[in-house]
Amino acid sequence: MRLVLVHGFSQTPAAWGKVRRHLPASAGGEPVDVVTPHVPDALDFNATARTIAEACGPGIYVGYSMGGRLCLRIALDLPDLLRGLVLVSSSPGIADDDARAERAVLDGELARQAMDIGAGAFVKRWLENPLFVTLEPGADEVVERTRAYSAERLAHQLRALGQGGQEPLWHRLGELAMRVAIVTGRADPKYDVIGNRMARCVRLPLRVRIDGGHSLPLEQPEALAGVLLQMVRDAHGHDSVS
Repeated sequence: MRLVLVHGFSQTPAAWGKVRRHLPASAGGEPVDVVTPHVPDALDFNATARTIAEACGPGIYVGYSMGGRLCLRIALDLPDLLRGLVLVSSSPGIADDDARAERAVLDGELARQAMDIGAGAFVKRWLENPLFVTLEPGADEVVERTRAYSAERLAHQLRALGQGGQEPLWHRLGELAMRVAIVTGRADPKYDVIGNRMARCVRLPLRVRIDGGHSLPLEQPEALAGVLLQMVRDAHGHDSVS
């Protein structure tokens, strides 16, 4: 079974390193093949999602934050590709038109800030956001992020892949026919509420709340790996029955 792990904003595939260390070579009677793609540059939101899907192929798609929104897009556009979907600290976008427009303005301002102060200073400032208050110093892999990102790349993700520019997908959650795990941290109240709401909208939800904040792949890798293994076993069992 392939697990496709898609990273969040300003991250690299290395952000999944701790989770990968807790994943065995096999589960549910079959090998576990872990793929951690880079989120590509210079594409709009939908094209970015499709490019990831074309590169990674069939499997269980797992996305953290921005990566979750991209994986949700893949699940809706290419449902036959997915054996399951795991959304970690993520959302389907901003449904309210005015709120989404305000977010687009904010994302544009942040993009200009990244261009003004440079990637290293921006990433450090970004990680001072209250959303990451539960992230232990050093766990955020600042060095890895700043090595991989230019100011232009950060600005692109903010403008093209941010929630301000994304089509909201709340109204399409009921279309998802695959098993959907919705994972949030108990110390991440905003996304905990969003997760509860999402779970009521999908057909086959697995609602998981983990002790921790927003950055669960870095904060609680072992617990998150356990969720992924459960999804592998569920998918394998479904295949056996069918």
